[in-house]
Order: sequence, then C-alpha cells, then structure tokens
Amino acid sequence: MTSKTYEIASINVGKPKSFVYNGKELLSGIQKKPVHEPVFLSFLHFSGDGQADLVHHGGKDKAVCVYSYDHYPFWEKELGRQLDWAAFGENLTVKGLVEEDVCIGDTYQLGEAIVQVSQPRQPCHKLAKKHDIADLPLRIQNSGYTGFYFRVLKEGWVAKDSCLMLLDRHPLAVSVSFANRILYKDQSNKEGIEKILRVEELSDSWREMFQKRLNRIKVEKSNVANN
Repeated sequence: MTSKTYEIASINVGKPKSFVYNGKELLSGIQKKPVHEPVFLSFLHFSGDGQADLVHHGGKDKAVCVYSYDHYPFWEKELGRQLDWAAFGENLTVKGLVEEDVCIGDTYQLGEAIVQVSQPRQPCHKLAKKHDIADLPLRIQNSGYTGFYFRVLKEGWVAKDSCLMLLDRHPLAVSVSFANRILYKDQSNKEGIEKILRVEELSDSWREMFQKRLNRIKVEKSNVANN
C-alpha cells in the first residue's frame, strides 16, 4: 500500500512584529512570509519563526500551524479579496489535507522531520486584526476550516519541495472536524468528549479544556438526578 502524500504549497515563518490596529500597537507573530530555502524544524518551531503570546500559541504541542490551501478559494470569495500566502498565520500551507480527513494523533513525514497532529487550531483575535474583519475568527470557527497543529516527534530540515507523507493513521480516527464540532456546536455531548479524551496524543491544553467540560456535565447531571 502506497502512503498518501500531500504537496506543500508554502512554508511561512515570522518573528513577532508590531503593527497598529485602531490606533493601538500590537505585537504578534501572525505576519508570516514564505521562505524559499530549506528551513530547520525543531521541537518548538521552524527556524526564524516565533510567537508573541506564548500562553495561547507555540510550545511543543503547537510547534507548526497548518492550513489547507484548499480553503483559500472559499475565503477569497467570502472576503472579496485575493489572499497572500500565510493569510491565516499558518507555518505550513498544504494542498489536499483538510479537517475532515485529519485525525488527532496521525503522524506524518515532513521532509526530514516527523510530526504528529495534536489539536485543531483555535482562531484568535489577531486574525481579525490582521484582515481588519472583526468577526473573522467566528466565521472561521463556524466554517470548520480552522486548520490544526503539529507537534514535532523528530527534528529535521524541511523544504518547499519536500513531501508531507502520512505515516500512521490513529486507530481512534477522531478527526479535527469532529473535535471542532464537539467544542463549538455540540458542547454537552458527553460521549463525544469522552471519545476525544481517549486519544492519548491530544494536546495538554485541549485535554484540560475537555476534562473540565466533562466534569461540569457530570456535576450537572448529578444535580438533576438529585432534585
């Protein structure tokens, strides 16, 4: 059986920079630019990349932000503008790899590196400010076209002409789309939350978030039962 491979459309990096929005100065790493030479991927990020908000971005579970180029035509029509590379602040723009087909815990060969899906990407307010569209994070969230994160299992060099190749599909097959639906649209789905929590490779932050939600559901059901 031949492993499935995906084309890398662009590798994008950028250090945190200041930009002005509504008269206020903001520091963010969302303004990324394509690189055309091979770049080293460490356990934390691509060389030359960085984040300003290390509470919500970056770290081992969120070393590489991935977005599908397949969604660009949708957003260009939706927003009425042509989009440049890294329009969504992603490090890796890929073709053919979308949220319905990507599962938490899937592992891929990325050039010399080996990476693993850790969680969906949660759209943040910096996207709204980058594009000057206040409700863009909510629109991305509602569309399901969120992107996702890789953690790095093996460091190595990556080039634009490298292949992104699926090495191992996680047996529980919890897709990024499924996790997004449970997070945003089916928040009281106890069975869905438990299914996600069974994925050992889930990022620490999402595990904590879903565990809190599960505990809250259990308390609410217990209170109902006791009344």
